[in-house]
Amino acid sequence: MKTFSELGISEAYIKALDENNIIKPTEIQLKAIPFLLEVGTDFIGQAQTGTGKTAAFGLPILHSVNPDIIIPQALILSPTRELGQQIAKQLFKFTKYLPKKIFVESVYGGARIDEQIYALKRPTHVVVATPGRLVDLLERKAINLSAVKIIVLDEADEMLSMGFKNELDAILSYTRGKRQTWLFSATMPKDLKEIIAGYMSPNAMRVQVNENDVINRDIDHKYVVCHSDEKSDMLFRFLESQQDSRGLIFCRTKAGAQKLAQELSYVQYNSDALHGDMMQKERDKVMRAFKNKKLQILIATDLAARGVDVKGLEWVVHYNLPEKSEYYAHRSGRTARA
Repeated sequence: MKTFSELGISEAYIKALDENNIIKPTEIQLKAIPFLLEVGTDFIGQAQTGTGKTAAFGLPILHSVNPDIIIPQALILSPTRELGQQIAKQLFKFTKYLPKKIFVESVYGGARIDEQIYALKRPTHVVVATPGRLVDLLERKAINLSAVKIIVLDEADEMLSMGFKNELDAILSYTRGKRQTWLFSATMPKDLKEIIAGYMSPNAMRVQVNENDVINRDIDHKYVVCHSDEKSDMLFRFLESQQDSRGLIFCRTKAGAQKLAQELSYVQYNSDALHGDMMQKERDKVMRAFKNKKLQILIATDLAARGVDVKGLEWVVHYNLPEKSEYYAHRSGRTARA
């Protein structure tokens, strides 16, 4: 197994990686990092969630940045606010020991755009954005992408399934000819293949990991067969068996998540819901409480299946099966993280 040093990562980043207990490169990191550092042409990486993709593209991006150029040099597109904030936070941790600071800014819908416009006027080297908010900023001429040389589409399949096809077309058309495109995705639906054909080099490097290993092997999977009106009783029995351990419960709908959160609260479980109808401020408050261990249980819709990276989660419950089979992998991957 190669080390990060052998992959070409500099000592300042390795020190930060060690501090965050990232010691051995994962498979996607082994395959992506040397290519992105040395060759740096268009790249397509297919890997499941929880395999270490953020470091796979984040470390090469940070190596490419010139700290003396104080406008954005790299753009990372993310499907959700939560995932975007998580990526920005992880990149910030990687830069801790750099002699010259690299600044990362996260912009997303649901927050005041005037505050984000003001933040972008400060020195900013890397922007992490949701597609809709980035298009808003471009239309207002509030963001300068003239120096961007790398665009990352993270969880690209999810961005398309959430209806961001037009926004991706607009962003990729706007930056055409100026950048390398690095695309990371768990699946390759038809719409995504069209994006690849339309905006990426036909000679793009392609890497696929865990092709026959969709789910992390460190996770045990169990199921219970019961009538629908028995599900809550079965869930309470499971939660009793877990005592004080922390975990996630996934529901298919916002109403279902809210209802289950109320039921758990009624029987004195320290829990709360996370779903798309909540204000951004409310979502941030719930996620903070969960990460700070003030909440034992988080009940979430698939909005949270990507972008929730919390240490020490011991279990995930699929209270309702997901709409798409691949979401099972994303939900389950919230535990046994890479």
